[in-house]
Amino acid sequence: MRGVELRDVRPATTVDRTWVTWAVGQITADTRRSADTHLLRLPHAEESGIQLYLKDESTHPTGSLKHRLARSLFLYALCNGDIGPGTTVVEASSGSTAVSEAYFARLVGLPFVAVMARSTSARKVRLIEREGGACAFVDSPGEVYAEARRIADERGGHYLDQFTHAERATDWRGNNNIAESIFDQLAEEAHPVPTWIVVGAGTGGTSATIGRYLRYRGHATRLAVVDPEGSAFLRHYAGEEPTGPGSRIEGIGRPRVEPSFVPRVVDRMLGVPDGGSVAAMRFLADRFGIDAGPSTGTNVCGALHLAGEMAARGERGSIVTLLCDRADRYRATFDDDAWLAAQGIDPTPFAEAVEVGFARMGT
Repeated sequence: MRGVELRDVRPATTVDRTWVTWAVGQITADTRRSADTHLLRLPHAEESGIQLYLKDESTHPTGSLKHRLARSLFLYALCNGDIGPGTTVVEASSGSTAVSEAYFARLVGLPFVAVMARSTSARKVRLIEREGGACAFVDSPGEVYAEARRIADERGGHYLDQFTHAERATDWRGNNNIAESIFDQLAEEAHPVPTWIVVGAGTGGTSATIGRYLRYRGHATRLAVVDPEGSAFLRHYAGEEPTGPGSRIEGIGRPRVEPSFVPRVVDRMLGVPDGGSVAAMRFLADRFGIDAGPSTGTNVCGALHLAGEMAARGERGSIVTLLCDRADRYRATFDDDAWLAAQGIDPTPFAEAVEVGFARMGT
């Protein structure tokens, strides 16, 4: 503009936009190659008054629900200018998120480091390394955050920080997020608007996405979050001191309340004993041949509790929960009787309750 002096300030460093466009294109192409995940209906021998569905997130290319989160976190960081060619990407993780993030890092040619507790299953460590990632270990789950940030700073890299960014990285209004997918798949069912959707909380990103979507679309569906032993989320929700040792159920439950957990969109929380999680996990395998991991057991245990309440009131309807990953990641832990005994986890007292809970759904 003639006669007017404009102050022109530009950033000291910028990420190569051409490379960012290429990287986003690689992730988009990978998404197009991947089909949506199945919505499994658990059959009853008779006409069911309450129908239970499992959204099978284990069919993602990296085998778990965390594939969606990892994709969103990478796109978020790329479009924010946080990641460029050669950036070392670092994450604090209990395992499955890191497996998926290592996959996307390899897809765009970036080094990846996962920081996790030493108790993380050896199977998950091998999967991260198979995808080209490296693992750094800490003694306590509460130490992962600071160590991940330290490594990122040391290497001039980027800490993805799933526990802070999960609730904002995913478009909760739609864009084929998990909530939109569930409702699309239920459209031709007897009860297309479920009474409950039941999920666990690790970062809190999935519950935030679903809870916001339900309000945005005006659905009457309520959201229940199940929380395992040792987690801080349920204590926080109940107005108690939000601390805990952390969870033995990998992928859900945390020793602190994570920034991505949004309690105001949650209608109810249920605490699930670890023995109940394992009992429900084994019920799925024995009754339906569904070889699911322990966090899926936590979800199913909570869903059956809610179904029992519905049955007692004479209600009909549907409940949706998530199949988070498969049991092959836990052969040496939750699928091993000796390991369970060493941990003091006994599913036996809960097995009958799970069977009865499922049977009541058909009344």
